[in-house]
Amino acid sequence: MESKNFIREQEQHIKELEKKVSDLEEALAAAEETNKAKSRFLSNMSHDIRTPMNAIMGMTSIGLSHIDEKLRVQDCLSKIQTASTHLMSLVNDVLDMSRIDSGRIVLGEEAFSLADLVHDVSVIIRPQALQKGQHLQIDIREIKEESLLGDSLHLRQILVNIIGNAIKYTQEKGEILVQFSQYFSEDATPDDGTGKEKVWLDFQCKDNGMGMSEEFLKRIFIPFERVHNDATSKIEGTGLGMSIVKNLVERMDGQITVESKEGVGSCFKVKLPIAVADKENKVLDLPVGESVLVVEGNQDRARQISSYLQEGGLVPIHWESGLQALTWLTEAQFEGHMPCGMLLGEGISDVPVLNLASHVRQLAGQNFPILLVSEADWAQIEYRAVRSGVNAFVPCPLFKSRLFSTLAELTKGVRDEAVVEKKVDYSRYRVLLVEDIELNQEIAVELLSVTGVQVEVADNGVQAVEKFERSPEGYFDLIFMDIHMPLMDGYEATRRIRGMKRADSADIW
Repeated sequence: MESKNFIREQEQHIKELEKKVSDLEEALAAAEETNKAKSRFLSNMSHDIRTPMNAIMGMTSIGLSHIDEKLRVQDCLSKIQTASTHLMSLVNDVLDMSRIDSGRIVLGEEAFSLADLVHDVSVIIRPQALQKGQHLQIDIREIKEESLLGDSLHLRQILVNIIGNAIKYTQEKGEILVQFSQYFSEDATPDDGTGKEKVWLDFQCKDNGMGMSEEFLKRIFIPFERVHNDATSKIEGTGLGMSIVKNLVERMDGQITVESKEGVGSCFKVKLPIAVADKENKVLDLPVGESVLVVEGNQDRARQISSYLQEGGLVPIHWESGLQALTWLTEAQFEGHMPCGMLLGEGISDVPVLNLASHVRQLAGQNFPILLVSEADWAQIEYRAVRSGVNAFVPCPLFKSRLFSTLAELTKGVRDEAVVEKKVDYSRYRVLLVEDIELNQEIAVELLSVTGVQVEVADNGVQAVEKFERSPEGYFDLIFMDIHMPLMDGYEATRRIRGMKRADSADIW
């Protein structure tokens, strides 16, 4: 019996030794693979770093040799700036990977707006897509909470790296679809001691680019790994981006997956549980129950806008074309059921967007709110848009909070003006302005006309007395009297008006 037990113990011991040997062999293979990858990385980096450095040195020399040629120097400085930016990105990737490996990276926690984050990402990556003539579409699906609590800086880094790679490895005029959505789940509220409610952020980036082989997909998140073929040989990079992304996602307790096929494209999916920030008790003063004119040819965007408006208690009136919208608005104005404002999209084919805004402004008047919903850079189009009659800009990707806050602000101003006008109608009042200096007359008349009051002018005291004397009793409600005037000053004119034998001479202001 003892010998059998001994044999079993030895067999168990042998199995444990074999397991340890197998683990050591796997660790050795992984270490060797890592060393090979680092060697490849150093080889690639020596080339990648030399390329921008050579550009910087070469452009500096050219600039110095043409120091008196302003345009030539500007061109050199522009290329130096581009090369420096690329060099800095290479160095940053290496430093980020070093911090992750050493465990020195610390995730921050601060309140941030998901709308602001997505807008920042769009501003960063959209110019790259435009440069390659690519169609970059960023869709906002169902969003539960926009005010979040977490590390927005590293979250932005994750998004920019993934979308930036899609742009980089997708051919010119290719297509890239980015989607954001949220959902609540029991898994999204781990017992981490914070007591904060969490929501899953679901991010997806799909492209029709060059794709990756099944073999490379197994190594995509290994540091220093890059696809090596004729198509990617001229694409700059360190091979660290995806490794950094995976590490950050895992540190945020999230998940990342990728599907890809060579020649077809790739699809990256990221799911992250993010804490919900404390809600602000901010009440938006939307014109609930009123209609809003929506002019948008893009059906998906139109459905999104209409859905948001309905959630806010508003009634969307949607037209696909500018001419249809103008016809409906003309009839609405004639029949007296004007909408409280207009949301103008970019997907209109029959009329240029800003031309349509100009026509609506002429038709509906200066106080009618016109909002432009666009993916364009507002700084570049603001001057033309404002001159065309656009009151405000709502950037895309479109978030409900931004749409509501902008619409509430604009329509509130119009409603306040309408209330003031209903409370006091000054058009029935008449004022006599007595002023001898023509410029002062012009300024005063302009200021008074804003109220709608009727203004008559006298150039001096003599004219003032004559006008008051010839007018019917109660004709003037108020007199603005200057003091120093030729022929008769203000004091004498006032005494004569007060001394007239008529009922209104003693009471008029």
